[in-house]
Order: sequence, then C-alpha cells, then structure tokens
Amino acid sequence: MPRLFWKFFTTIWIILAATVAVIILIVNLLQAVPFARELELERRALVLNLAANVLAKDGEHAAGRFVLTSEETFPLGLTISKVAEPGACADAHGGDARTVVRDGVCYQISLPVQPVFIFQDLGPFMPWVAIFISSTISAAALARYLIRPVVHLRDGLSALAHGRFDVRIGDKMAGRRDEVTALSDDFDSTAARLQELQDAQQRLFHDVSHELRSPLSRLQAVVGVLRQSPAKLGAMLDRMDREVERLDVLVGELLTLARLTAGSGLRLKTQTLDVIDLLNEILGDAAFEAQARHVSITKSADGTFLAEVEGELIYRALENIVRNAVKYTAEHSQISVLCERTADLLRVCVVDQGPGVRRDELERIFQPFSRGNEAVPRGGYGLGLAITRQAIERHGGRVHASLPDTGGLAITLELPRKPTT
Repeated sequence: MPRLFWKFFTTIWIILAATVAVIILIVNLLQAVPFARELELERRALVLNLAANVLAKDGEHAAGRFVLTSEETFPLGLTISKVAEPGACADAHGGDARTVVRDGVCYQISLPVQPVFIFQDLGPFMPWVAIFISSTISAAALARYLIRPVVHLRDGLSALAHGRFDVRIGDKMAGRRDEVTALSDDFDSTAARLQELQDAQQRLFHDVSHELRSPLSRLQAVVGVLRQSPAKLGAMLDRMDREVERLDVLVGELLTLARLTAGSGLRLKTQTLDVIDLLNEILGDAAFEAQARHVSITKSADGTFLAEVEGELIYRALENIVRNAVKYTAEHSQISVLCERTADLLRVCVVDQGPGVRRDELERIFQPFSRGNEAVPRGGYGLGLAITRQAIERHGGRVHASLPDTGGLAITLELPRKPTT
C-alpha cells in the first residue's frame, strides 16, 4: 500500500479511537454520580417534610431544635417563620416551602431557592457534544493536513502559468515523506527544467542574432564597396559567395539542432546500419582533408556493429567530433580514433592534440555556440558538439569530454545497439 494511504488510515483510526475513548470517559464520569440533582432535590424535600412533621406534632421548640440539628448535618439554610392567621394561611406542600398550622398559628418552613445552572440539565447530551467537538477538531486537522500541500501545488502551478519558473515548493512540505512529497519534488524538477529551457532559449536567441550579424555586416560592407568601386565586382562576388555559404551552413546547423530539440519526444526513423563502416567512411574523408595541415589519423575501427539508428543523425554526430578534431589539432600532429564494442554498446573515442579546454568547460562546450576560451578560432559556430550530444542522446547514448594526460581533448561517444527512447 502507498505510504499516503497508511497515513490517512492511521490518522483516521487514531481520531476515531480518541473520540470513542472521550465518549466512554464522559459517560463513566456521568455515571459516577448519575442522579446528583435528583438526590439534592430529594434531600431538600425530606428535610422540609421532617421539619413540617416535627412542628405539627411537637411544636415550635422541637421544630427549632430539629432545624439546628439538621443545619449542622446538612447546611441547607432551613428556616421556620410565622406567616399569618390560619384563615389567611395558604397551603404550600411543594417546591422549597411548607406551611403548617399549629395551635392556631401558621408557620412557613422554607429553604433558599436553589440556583439554576444553564448546563446542569445537559448531562444526557454531553456524549453528543463531545462527539461534535472532537469530530470538528479532527476534521479541521485532517483537512489542513490534506489541503496545505494542494494549496502549495496550486500556487506553484499558477506561478508557472505566469512565467515564473523560479518557484519551488519542496521546502514547504514540512518534512513530509509520502506521495505528496514525491509530487512536489517532481514539480520542482519540472520547474527547474522549464527554467533551464527558458534560459537556454534566451541564450540561443542572443547567440543566433550575434552569429547572423557578422556575415550580414560583411555582406553590407561588400555592397558598399561595390557601390564605390564597381571594378571590384569579381572579387566582391567571391566574397559574397563565401558569406552566403557561411549563412547557409549556419542556418542548416540551426535547423538540425532545432529539429533534434523539438522532436525529442518523437520516435526515431531508424534503419539497420553498420556504424563502424559509417565511421570509417567519415575518417577517410577527414584524412584526405587533414593532409593539408600534415595531420595523420590513426584508427582502431575494425569489425562491424549493426545498430538500429537514424542514419543522418548518427552521420552528423560522428562527422562533427572527427572534423572538430581535425580543425583544432596542432599541425604535424596525430589524431587517434579508438572503437570498443560490447554486445549492445559501441564506444568511440576521438583524441586530438589541440589546445584543449579548461576543466570547467568540459560540459559547456556541448552547449550551442560555445567554444573553449583557449581554442583558436577556425571557423564554425560552436553548434557541432551540441548537435552530436542531442543526436546521441536521442538514441539512448551519451557523449562526454575529458582531458588526456598527453594534452588535447578527448571526446567519447557511447551508442547502444538499439535506441532506448
């Protein structure tokens, strides 16, 4: 059973048990003196009747002695007084007074009026009053216990609806350890993720605008030169072609990154491919291009690894890490590519001999438009590693960077045989 169920069960059981215990206690207390008021009334009536009988039979002096004796035993305030002539004497045989005619004299025997308490007749109703009070308190406590986290969650959702992604409710659960706490933790994780996505989106908009501004500014400069010197048309057209090509590459990478991000919840269009064969094809092209900088590529990528992948995404992921290595490694250096296979996993490690990055930048370089601060600018927009991570994670794998002891940068890619998402 869930913990919340047992909490509710225990709370309600304790409340009911406490209510029954209170009822039993009150009933026992009432039964200890069940007829206290009735006994008091009978005692007063007995004293009045005895006094009246003594006065009627033995006279006023005997009645006076009886009053003194009874007041010492039961101090009720009994008094005897002469009222009127017998003819004017009204009979009184009930309540707190008696009238007696003796030797032609009318005597009145009376007791002080007993004070009436507003709650003295509520004895039979006390169990029901106790049930009402205890159930009200219990219901209020239980309602507060249940409603407080719901109120916090409602306030949190309202804040999210108004764009306040920094709201958190986990610290308002007052040390609870149940499904409600798990729900608040999920809410905080969701809010944190939304805040992260919002920050990433704003940062992406800023970076895109910055990266687009540079080639557009150069194109405007080319137009200005052409207006002043039409004779430079050929050279300026070549420059315009290069800038348009850069814009095309940037837009293409942005579209790829946007498609990966937007389609993170969609199914992959997979096909069975030999990933090692695909990697060898990429390495062949990269080795040809690396000759211009006298860079060699050593590889250990033999055998086959058939996997269910979306070919275009895996090609882009592998190509990006290889081309980054070729781009940033030092001239007359060597790039090593190592493949390790298990039954269900392929691990590819690409190590260059470039300037590398600082240790605190190992994660940042996988963000869009991010490069190492010490990296030498060699073109590109800092989108390659971001695309690689998105593509590999879509297939259930992971990508991480490390700093080899020999210097440079190592990018390790792990790809499962079948996608897990």
